[in-house]
Amino acid sequence: MPLTPLIGPQQQEEMEVEETHDISAQQPPPTVVDGTSDTVNMEDDEDGAARSEATFKFTVENISRLREQVLSPPTYVRNLPWRIMIMPRADTGATASRNMSLGFFLQCNGEAESSSWNCSAVASLKIVAQKSGCDSFSRKISHIFHSKENDWGYSNFVDWSALMDPARGYIKNDSIMLEVEVKADAPHGVAWDSKKHTGYVGLKNQGATCYMNSLLQTMYFTNQLRKAVYKMPTESDDSTKSVALALQRVFYELQTSDKPVGTKKLTRSFGWETLDSFMQHDVQEFLRVLLDKLESKMKGTCVEGTVPNLFEGKMISFIKCKHVQYESSRSETYYDIQLNIKGKRDIYESFKDYVETEVLDGENKYDAGSHGLQEAEKGVLFTSFPPVLHLHLMRFQYDPVTDCSVKSNDRFEFYEKIDLGDFIRPKEPGAPDPGPITYTLHAVLVHSGDNHGGHYVVFINPRGDGKWCKFDDDVVSRCTKTEAIQHNFGGQEMDDVHPGVKQSTNAYMLVYIRDSALSNVLQDVTEDDIPGELLERLKEEKTMESLKRKERSEAHLYMQVMVMSEDSFMGYQGIDLYDPEKLTPAAVANTKTFRVLKKTKPQQLLELLAESYGVDQRKLRLWPFTMRTNKSIRPAYLDLTPEICKPLEESQFGQQLPFFLEILPPDEEREALPPFDKDSDVILFLKMYDPVSEALHYLGHWCVSILITFNDVADECRRRAHFSQDTPISLYEEINMGRVDKVVDLNVSLDQGLDEVMDGDIIVFHRTFEPGRKYKSLLDFYIYIQYKYEITFVDKGSSNEQFALEMSLKSNYMEMATRVGQRLGVDPLHIQFFKCQPYKDSPAYPVKFEQDGADLLSLLSQLPHKPTRTPYKLFYQHLGIAVTELEHKKQFKILFYSPEEQTEREVVFYVNRLPRIQVKDVLNELNRVVFPEQDRLRTMRMVEVSSHKICSIIEEDQNADVVMQISATRYHRAEEVPQEEMNLNTDEILVQVVHFYKEARSTFGIPFLMKVRYGESWAVVKQRIQQRLGINEKDWSKIRVALVQQGTAHFIEKDEEDILLKQENFATYTNSLQGRPWIGVEHVNKAPKRSRYSTLEKAIKIYN
Repeated sequence: MPLTPLIGPQQQEEMEVEETHDISAQQPPPTVVDGTSDTVNMEDDEDGAARSEATFKFTVENISRLREQVLSPPTYVRNLPWRIMIMPRADTGATASRNMSLGFFLQCNGEAESSSWNCSAVASLKIVAQKSGCDSFSRKISHIFHSKENDWGYSNFVDWSALMDPARGYIKNDSIMLEVEVKADAPHGVAWDSKKHTGYVGLKNQGATCYMNSLLQTMYFTNQLRKAVYKMPTESDDSTKSVALALQRVFYELQTSDKPVGTKKLTRSFGWETLDSFMQHDVQEFLRVLLDKLESKMKGTCVEGTVPNLFEGKMISFIKCKHVQYESSRSETYYDIQLNIKGKRDIYESFKDYVETEVLDGENKYDAGSHGLQEAEKGVLFTSFPPVLHLHLMRFQYDPVTDCSVKSNDRFEFYEKIDLGDFIRPKEPGAPDPGPITYTLHAVLVHSGDNHGGHYVVFINPRGDGKWCKFDDDVVSRCTKTEAIQHNFGGQEMDDVHPGVKQSTNAYMLVYIRDSALSNVLQDVTEDDIPGELLERLKEEKTMESLKRKERSEAHLYMQVMVMSEDSFMGYQGIDLYDPEKLTPAAVANTKTFRVLKKTKPQQLLELLAESYGVDQRKLRLWPFTMRTNKSIRPAYLDLTPEICKPLEESQFGQQLPFFLEILPPDEEREALPPFDKDSDVILFLKMYDPVSEALHYLGHWCVSILITFNDVADECRRRAHFSQDTPISLYEEINMGRVDKVVDLNVSLDQGLDEVMDGDIIVFHRTFEPGRKYKSLLDFYIYIQYKYEITFVDKGSSNEQFALEMSLKSNYMEMATRVGQRLGVDPLHIQFFKCQPYKDSPAYPVKFEQDGADLLSLLSQLPHKPTRTPYKLFYQHLGIAVTELEHKKQFKILFYSPEEQTEREVVFYVNRLPRIQVKDVLNELNRVVFPEQDRLRTMRMVEVSSHKICSIIEEDQNADVVMQISATRYHRAEEVPQEEMNLNTDEILVQVVHFYKEARSTFGIPFLMKVRYGESWAVVKQRIQQRLGINEKDWSKIRVALVQQGTAHFIEKDEEDILLKQENFATYTNSLQGRPWIGVEHVNKAPKRSRYSTLEKAIKIYN
């Protein structure tokens, strides 16, 4: 019977149209007989629905009359309902009646409304033979069930003719019996109580932290380590930066919580940003970094030495000469052992490979000092194994062909019990007997995926008694020993779902505990083992978090109300009484924020304020700030009459803008604030401008009748400013941004002299201006503060170097450059400024230099009138020439090659603008920059480099624009021409020398040109290359030199060094260097390789 693809009926219906069969409508439909279920591994009735596997049957009668989908009763596995689903299927077309089949599917959680759940399962779907001597027919499936694919199986499980064939034995009395054996992992995204089913809880995944979660669970269940972590002194640690405290918190919550534990505070203590939590890292690397951090924190405490005592083993690395009496050895410690699994059957073969000696002979002989190069044996001997042994299985190895790491999914066996006695150095006479070196498997860290990424889970044997649990991030479930061990060997899959495909799910790291230390390492840890101070701190944190959660859940019922007092306006230099976008220090210090219910009425708010400020309510009055039609923000009258006053949520008061709280001064003898008549009184705010200090001074508020004259206002201003009554002053009304109106007639009343009498009007006054001041009038000062902005200046070469200056946008370019130059200590004309790109924080095009031209507002803003309140940012760079000369210069960035250092460094310089700038002009200017003290110009050349090979030498009369054309693999560089290469004879030629590894196409490093002469030997050429590269004899002996012709490397061996170079060796079909044979220097590329996971991955660092 041909196999049909695995598919869900939801997908099948999109491709097929079900045919209506010729079945009489009078015949009864198929009868469903209740399914029966055989429970597997049920510990008790209460936990039955949470079981990991079950076998259940479903009988369908009148099968010949089956016309539509039929579902079995549910059977619960992992707390989810599983049903057998069958339906008749038919091909479309003329032969449809002859191509009928039975569709057989397994459905999971089919009636769930949630869309975020998933459950991985394998199952066997079987039609049971009901006739003696006949075989049942079964097929297997493997699927991750979720809301969009909640059923899986075969649309053509068996042909209808075969189903109805009596000889097959499937049908009996027009009924068939279906059976499903399903085995499911614990589900995600549904109510799975890990604590109830296992006694343990999981860890939440932040994005790609499954590797960290797996390792943290392993460390947590190393109970002796957990006890030591609790005892680390963290009383004075910063709760946001202490790694030790964050780990204590995670362990405590794992021990006491009933729900999955978060790790954001832990990763935040590492100094990681959000992106770090979405980068998958290597488990072994993370383990080493974290253990190193803990070991450092434990030094000088009562738990010092815990980490090495648990995880540190010792080995001896040795090299022993075979023919002379010379041996070198050194003792080393290790925290984990990396086992090679390639071509190894099991853990014992890997250990044998680890301790197997390597013979050093031939070109790889050992330098034995005075004995010279000798044949030797190199190897390691284990002298001790630690109580907790971490074995890292090297499934990821570098592949030079693809230039990246590749995961090996080969089968590799490991065991619950191992004996490492054969791999330890024999004890010396008189030394104590170390006892049996047997270990019990405690944890198996498993990786699913490939070298580009994947998922980690961990299987742990918490008590060392063979009762295993699977920890998959936030989900913990019980599992069998077979699931934890044998299923993670890797290799070929054992079922027929994907035959011949190697499993990508296999063990990556193993944790063994020495049997003699098992009881100590896995000792019980209770709350009594947590120091009292730490326990109190952690419980207090949990209480505070509960309160915060409650606040967040009730946040929609509350609002934040800001209340400003009179002192909030002190020192403010600007329009209105405060700047809502940037509060002054006085405003910050004297502004209080209250969390109140949205249904609170102003009268109730006033009662709250009276209690908070400790002042009689009669001495307080609320004035809500409002925005007027002219965009100014001023206090307004608030009517507290109960019939009129609405709750805060129904009014605009206090939602966006604060309240001003009027308080009766303490030195007043009155019992209450004087009454305020909203129709005949007005509240004014007084400011004094001091022309000497060029600053505004706030002088308080004044509630008065609108019928008083401006002479009365002037007298009050003099009194508050402590001026004599005959001091001449000028009065102004502050209207809005950039507008102040002078009061001309002081004899008129307020209602006649003001533009429109309103509560919150501001009166500004000053004495007579003195000549010679910067601001000639109050209006000049207000124009200054209107355009006063804080501009941030950022170093274009280093974004960490930045500072802010406050200046007016009415200043010109030179005023800005002068202030920046004073700050940097450089000539302002040697600073170039760049605008900031609008949608990303990086420099855009340069700001045009204008000596006495437009102001900064015109230079920096595209707005025709008023600038926005968005802060300005400019980038700057220090130039080697005056910015005034840039108009006549063109910038070039060229790599300059230094043969002495074998490096290429970037040089930025400027060339005079000409109608046509040639390459020689660029080289001449570069000459002056690189060699500034030279009287004469040195001879230089420009070369083009591509894929670490020199393609050509650029002609000097070419247009210089060619050198600016660069890409990721192609660029231009300049270099000095050595004296010996100035004039080549007819028997001399320039050849490039290129680094490569193994294959001529695998080039790397910095190539260079060298003169060779026909008739000289290869030995001389090799010697010159060695001198040019500055390589010592020992390292040079490991390097091979080759002549590379048409991509093929012909190595020059030692016995060929006396061969002379011939003209035909460098024969070419072109005059360019690109097609000419070259000399290759073959050696290992020591530059770092690409990450095995992703180009986004970076080394793990714990910064705090």
